[in-house]
Amino acid sequence: MIKREHWGSRLGFILAAAGSAVGLGNIWKFPYMAGENGGGAFLLIYLALVFTIGLSVMLAEMVIGRMTAKNAIGAFAKLKGGAWPLVGLCGVAAAFIILSFYSVVAGWTISYMVKSITGALAIEDPAALGSIFGGFIADPVSPLIYHAIFMALTVFVVLAGVGSGIERASKILMPALFALLLVLIVRSVTLPGAGEGIAFLLSPDFSKVTWATVSEALSQAFFSLSLGMGAMITYGSYLSKKENIASSAGWVTLLDTSVAVMAGLLILPAVFAFGFDPSAGPGLTFITLPAVFAHMPMGSIFAFMFFLLLGIAALTSAVSILEVVVAYFVDDRGISRKWASITVGVIIFLLGIPSSLSMGLMGEFKIFGLGFFDLMDYVSSKLLLPIGGLFISLFVGWVVWGKAKEDIAAHNGVVPFWINGWGIIVKFIAPLAIAFILLKGLGVL
Repeated sequence: MIKREHWGSRLGFILAAAGSAVGLGNIWKFPYMAGENGGGAFLLIYLALVFTIGLSVMLAEMVIGRMTAKNAIGAFAKLKGGAWPLVGLCGVAAAFIILSFYSVVAGWTISYMVKSITGALAIEDPAALGSIFGGFIADPVSPLIYHAIFMALTVFVVLAGVGSGIERASKILMPALFALLLVLIVRSVTLPGAGEGIAFLLSPDFSKVTWATVSEALSQAFFSLSLGMGAMITYGSYLSKKENIASSAGWVTLLDTSVAVMAGLLILPAVFAFGFDPSAGPGLTFITLPAVFAHMPMGSIFAFMFFLLLGIAALTSAVSILEVVVAYFVDDRGISRKWASITVGVIIFLLGIPSSLSMGLMGEFKIFGLGFFDLMDYVSSKLLLPIGGLFISLFVGWVVWGKAKEDIAAHNGVVPFWINGWGIIVKFIAPLAIAFILLKGLGVL
């Protein structure tokens, strides 16, 4: 029997869980989503949804993990059994698939760190930068090398264990992430003309709000917190009963949201300062922003810092995603952490190869009309994650509600006053909201 690990401190858990939530979605996706959906109005709706539905589902996941001290599959098996472990299996499958293509994108950030240092991105023309980006991701070899480097870093952290690996890395990487964010924000908001970008992000224009805006904010709130794949179940399973789990969930949500807002303050003022389009979509990060940095004094240094920031955010999330899968093999299959981490890491790397090649060499290869990268994204983000989040909410709200309340009160023996409000959200509001995300993703709505 392998002895189960625990977090060494509450701070370590909060930083690790926040690192899980903080990822490319916060720094890469949130700013362009805000840019496409009216800035400040999108921000307000996003914050409201994060601190109601998002926080509630996160707490539900953490409670399942701490009640059982088990991985995502084992937790459901211990609490109820029957078909419920399939919910955990959805999470493990989603984690496995997501990390395969997430690592490919994270590898791009490492490549762009190198390109920043060498001056290859010191070009002010977005069209030229677009050609560089397109040529790079279509290359059959270079992206795979960076994909391998990123997966090796992720495996290195996870195989060291919960305390010595994940917690220790989080205590270094998360403060570094916030320090880099602050430096880059100061540079961005002090640019001539940056005020327009600040106003765009912080001044809501509700005339631009549509149901599509609400839908996008809801999806972003759900996915930016790493919900539905069992990451918070897994991290919660290493948490002791003496900790105030609700307070910890609140801090994780606050830190995650802070990074998204700070990323908006970093990117949008700089984009507006140089007259670029804030709704440039995914290309905002790898095409528009390098052009922005090229306009700045010492732009190469700031570009390097930005892509280092992206890489750190990607790594802290990737570690939690890999831990979801590794914890299952360690807990339920009795495999050593070292071998589970290495074996799973290699398999995920191999699964990522066709995702990378689908940008070039395998570009014409389609499954159900989708390239391999897009198919992996669709299956995980549109199907497995919403299904996982939906049934996690229903499970806590309707199946183990009494035990969940006891776990919430475990640290001081007092059932908090807000417990019934949380119950309403996990029983009714969150399932309906997540079902909406699922049906919209499937094209039904």
